[in-house]
Amino acid sequence: MSDAFSAEVAVIGGGPAGLVAAIALATAGVDTLLIAPPAEPDHRTTALLAGSVTALETLGVWPACVPHAAPLRKIRLIDATERLIRAPEVLFTAAEIDLDAFGHNIENRHLVAALEARAVELKLARIAGAAVSIAPDAAGVSIKHADGETRVRLVIGADGRRSMCRAAAGIGTKRRTYPQTALTLNLAHARPHDDTSSEFHTANGPFTLVPLPGRRSSLVCVLDPDGAAELAAMNDTELSLEIERRAHSLLGAMTVEPGRGIFPLAIETAEAFARDRIALVGEAAHVVPPIGAQGLNLGLRDGATIAELAAEALRQNIDIGAPQVLARYDTQRRADVTSRSIAVDLLNRSLLTDFLLAQGARGLSLYLVERIGPLRRALMRAGVAPAASQPRLMRGETV
Repeated sequence: MSDAFSAEVAVIGGGPAGLVAAIALATAGVDTLLIAPPAEPDHRTTALLAGSVTALETLGVWPACVPHAAPLRKIRLIDATERLIRAPEVLFTAAEIDLDAFGHNIENRHLVAALEARAVELKLARIAGAAVSIAPDAAGVSIKHADGETRVRLVIGADGRRSMCRAAAGIGTKRRTYPQTALTLNLAHARPHDDTSSEFHTANGPFTLVPLPGRRSSLVCVLDPDGAAELAAMNDTELSLEIERRAHSLLGAMTVEPGRGIFPLAIETAEAFARDRIALVGEAAHVVPPIGAQGLNLGLRDGATIAELAAEALRQNIDIGAPQVLARYDTQRRADVTSRSIAVDLLNRSLLTDFLLAQGARGLSLYLVERIGPLRRALMRAGVAPAASQPRLMRGETV
C-alpha cells in the first residue's frame, strides 16, 4: 500500500461540527481535505451557546451569521405538568452573569452556509461527494470516494449517527431509546419574544420556543409517539392553533412555516471517541435529545478540540494520528459529553416519571435555583461555558 499522503487530515462530513474542525485546522496551517457532498436542506435551528459563538467569531464565520441569529438573553422554565407537585417558574437572565446573551439561535441552513463560505475563502480542499470506504492501518488511513482514493494520517469522522468512520474504527455505541418523539418546526407569532426562550415542562417532555430574528421562533415539541404523529398530521391552520394553545397564547397567534421534522428520541454514546487514526465528532460520537441546547454545542467543542490537538502535534513534529494524540482527545471529550448526557437524561426522566418523590425532588431543586442567587448563577455559568471543557477556540484563541 502506498504511503504517499494526499493530506495530513481528512474530515468526513460537512455538518457544522465537521466544518468547524476543517476550518480550524486550515487556519492553523494543517493540510486538510474535506470530503462531503453539498448540504441538504435543513429547517432545524441551533441554539449556539456563548462559547460556540466565540469560536465562530475566532474563525471569522460569525459576521455572516449575525443577520440570521437571534440573541437568547433570558430563559424561562414553566412547569406545565398539572401534577400534584409542581415546580415554580424560573427565569434565567444572561445579564446576571455579565453576559449580553447566553447564546444565539440560528437556522442550520444559515449556519452551514456561513461555514461553507468561510471554507471557500480559505481555499479549503474539498471533494464534493461521500466517502465510499475507509480503511485504517498502522501508518495511515485510505479513503475511497467518487474522485478516486485519498490517503491521510488522521480522519475526523463527522458523518452522523450512522457513521461509516465509527464502523471503520470498530467502535460500538451504547444506546437507549425514550418513549418520546420530537416535532420540530419554525413559526411566526403576533407578539414579540423579547429575546426570551420559553420552555414548558409537560408530562410528555419539554415544549420549547426559542427566538429567531423578528417575530419568529423555533419549536421543539416532545410528545409520546401517538401524540407527535397526531400533531404532524394536522394542516397548517390546525397546527398553528394547537401550538398557540399549548403555549398558553404567550406569543399570541401562531403561523407555522414549511418544513416540519419528526424523529424519535434516543441517547447514544460511542464506546470510544477515537481509535485507529479515526477521531469522532458530533453525532458520530454522541447523540442526545434536543433538550437544553447541548447536542450541536458538544459537537462544536469536539471539532475545536481535535483541531487543537492535531495542530499542536504537528507543531511538535508528532504523528497527528498517533495513539497518544487520540487518547488525549478521548480523555478531554469524555467528561464533557458524559456529564451533559447525564444531565439531559435526568431532566427528561424527571418529566416522565409518576413517582412523587422524584417530582418533589425536581420541584425542590428548581425552587432552590429560583431562590438562591449564587446557585442560579453557578448553574448558568456551567451551562454556558463548562470550565473544564473549553478548547482554545471557545476562549477566543486560535488553535
